[in-house]
Amino acid sequence: MSTHTRTSRLTVPQLVAMKGRQKIVSLTAYSSAIARVVDPLVDFILVGDSTAMVAYGRPSTLGMRLDETIAHTRAVVDSTRLACVIADMPFGSYQESHEQAFRNCAQVLASTGCDALKLEANQALASTVEFLVARGIPIMAHIGLMPQFVNAMGGYKAQGLSPDSAAALRADAQANLQAGAFSLLLEGVAEPVARAITEASDKPTIGIGASPACDGQVLVTEDLLGLGGDHVPRFVKQYADVGQVIREACARYADDVRDGAFPALQHCYGA
Repeated sequence: MSTHTRTSRLTVPQLVAMKGRQKIVSLTAYSSAIARVVDPLVDFILVGDSTAMVAYGRPSTLGMRLDETIAHTRAVVDSTRLACVIADMPFGSYQESHEQAFRNCAQVLASTGCDALKLEANQALASTVEFLVARGIPIMAHIGLMPQFVNAMGGYKAQGLSPDSAAALRADAQANLQAGAFSLLLEGVAEPVARAITEASDKPTIGIGASPACDGQVLVTEDLLGLGGDHVPRFVKQYADVGQVIREACARYADDVRDGAFPALQHCYGA
């Protein structure tokens, strides 16, 4: 089993220093139970706004609320001691103004104890990244397929497949790096474009549906466990069918209850 040898929580500077030295591993976690399991296995845990879809069954990430982000991130931080924890700022919490962005980002950092925040940021939002970084908030910039832009993009579509789209992605990457982002998350980006951005960047790139050349990879934990539902994105490799294990265990429990086999006296007090 691949585990790291750290004895304390990975810091943002340590994460940045991994570029070119060691592949960065990340998974999502939204609960204490999952966070405890992945903590010794990954370099950073992403508390994504995908919580809205995975934990609450909502149709998109747009409905994620700031108070929910704080609650889930706090649960992950309190349950871990080794992985860097990065929280995803929800839609509407940072786009209005620099001041709104700082107020909400500062609240998440102060309330949860997480290490950094992730923003979906094109060139237009790079100035927000710069404003936050200048005030001590480490920012991972998410470019490419940005789920918070799903309505503007007309769906969840891979980016960088045309010359114009590729050029826009390179410009987004450069703008965010110049703004001080410590890392770029590349989602749904054409492989050659993701590779080129990674090679041109002095900061680590994290891929999800991007390129093996990225400095690291992230997946939604439930997707790789087979708990993501009927639709499995192309970029997901399913490593286990935990859903089937859960169904079988719950079915055995239901049978035992209906047959009077559970609980037995050994499960009772004073028997």
